[in-house]
Amino acid sequence: MRYEDFLRRAPKVELHCHFEGSIRPATVLALASKHGMTAPTSDADRLYDYERSDQFFELFGFVAATMNDAEDYARCVYETVEDGVLSSNLRYREMFFNPTLHTRNGVTMKTILEGMSAGIEAAAADFGVPVALIADVYRSDTLACAMQMLEELLEWRCPALIGLGMDGEEAPDPPEKFAEVFARAGQSGLRLTSHASEDAPPANIVTCLDVLGCERIDHGYYVLDDDETLRRCRDEGIGFTTCVTSTVKAYFTPVLADHPIPAMIEAGLLVTLNSDDPTMVATDLGEEYVQLCTALSYGPDVVRRLCLNGIEVSWLDPVDKTAMRQSFEEELHSLEREMSASARRDRPSAPKTDRDSDRQTMEEFQ
Repeated sequence: MRYEDFLRRAPKVELHCHFEGSIRPATVLALASKHGMTAPTSDADRLYDYERSDQFFELFGFVAATMNDAEDYARCVYETVEDGVLSSNLRYREMFFNPTLHTRNGVTMKTILEGMSAGIEAAAADFGVPVALIADVYRSDTLACAMQMLEELLEWRCPALIGLGMDGEEAPDPPEKFAEVFARAGQSGLRLTSHASEDAPPANIVTCLDVLGCERIDHGYYVLDDDETLRRCRDEGIGFTTCVTSTVKAYFTPVLADHPIPAMIEAGLLVTLNSDDPTMVATDLGEEYVQLCTALSYGPDVVRRLCLNGIEVSWLDPVDKTAMRQSFEEELHSLEREMSASARRDRPSAPKTDRDSDRQTMEEFQ
């Protein structure tokens, strides 16, 4: 077994995946045709071609607009879970969606939640993978719009809906703008998270923790710029849902050794790996593990920590966390033994130098 295969087959939890950013391009074109919409291109392989962030957000909105009935939502949810299972051995996902991108097109919250729930139930039946939903406040919306969205969510709340988050560009709309919405969501029993310090200073992380009441931070790379915030997040066990490919494409160097994620891991933060908008940025959860762990020469111990961090940071029930942790540990150990046995079978029989022997353990995993 190649090390890349081990990384893909390792069992994974995903906590930072946007529903609208995970739809198959062929499905987007099919739904556009179904509803009489004109797509930017008829070529599925080119649909997600873009160069600037504003083009990304335009595409994101177009994808949302192609969904108009419960059947559309069910199909798209099912397919994105199937993709995660087949590409990455996905075992559990907490998935973002942006309700106002849909309701502004005339789709009711009832339709959205019923359709997504149907897709979640079908995927759970076929793949055994539970999915929970986190409704995201879109930062460019007004406070009144976000509050109305929340009230509609609570009116039609389904079992899968467990949290409230926030996304969109940080600079023009700081997190405190939506403090009232987060307070109301927390009082209603929703868990709380937010995108923060993806492209803004670490003060936004502090605001999300202290003003919004967030339990974890999505992205959060600029936590490294402030030692006090870094220490606090490490000491309090604040989880960070980081993403490699999407942030390299938008903000950071393609040299992964210089990306903030390795430094966050080294600093002892509770880091998880995630795909963000997988189809729109041409990645998947397994690929995120492959890219980071091979570039940084992370061995199985670090991979195990990243996989288990996903469970720790999740909003699963404690009993379910314990069961999943045990399952992951057993599966990871089994995969490591299989990889080690494969490496021994494939190893040339020529005599090794002492230096070769010293490096034997790491070579078995790559």
